[in-house]
Amino acid sequence: MGEGTIQDPSYVRDAFARIADRYVTTNHVLSLGTDILWRRRVARIVRRWKPERVLDVATGTGDLALEIQDACPDAEVTGSDFCAEMLAHAGRRGLGRTLVADALDLPFDDASFDVVTVAFGLRNMADYRAALGEMRRVLRSGGHLLVLDFSLPTGPLRGPYRWYLHRVLPKLAGWLTREKDAYEYLGGSIEEFPMGEGMKELLREVGDVDPVALPLTFGVASIYTGTVA
Repeated sequence: MGEGTIQDPSYVRDAFARIADRYVTTNHVLSLGTDILWRRRVARIVRRWKPERVLDVATGTGDLALEIQDACPDAEVTGSDFCAEMLAHAGRRGLGRTLVADALDLPFDDASFDVVTVAFGLRNMADYRAALGEMRRVLRSGGHLLVLDFSLPTGPLRGPYRWYLHRVLPKLAGWLTREKDAYEYLGGSIEEFPMGEGMKELLREVGDVDPVALPLTFGVASIYTGTVA
């Protein structure tokens, strides 16, 4: 699989629709709750930017959007996703604004938002560069783009983590979701996903974005931020 073509959109949408009811609990179990801490870290970063309008792309069940909504009570937070089943959960959990939308063709005017975030969603998109370009398009001048996603640790932890990623996680996730194949693609998608300098270069290519990378939990995940000139 080459860069930007990790998953077929129909397959991804169907997989998420099938696991929507158990998605939140499964993620917390697989990460031992660390994903909650990562999202809270992102929400604190967003709060420092004091945004008026925030878009969380590929919001899924709304985990990150809800954290931002709590951290930035004066901001208008919108969660978009191409899977209606996942968005239904986000709405029931308290996310006030949701919209079914394809990240490659966002239905918003240019320069509509102060902050655009995407957590664990860019990696599942058919074209990373096109998706980031759309996120960049809807950001105003001086706005902020933030990507939270998995990465691979360096050093002695890399081997054990890759073993867990490919051998343990898919089986455990299949048991938790009762959907055997729902997480089978995850290890490969993480291996292929640009990280570190690769992601920073991709952010530069979308134009006028000065990126910064922040590894989390020994590099198991990373936050990438970029400010639009």
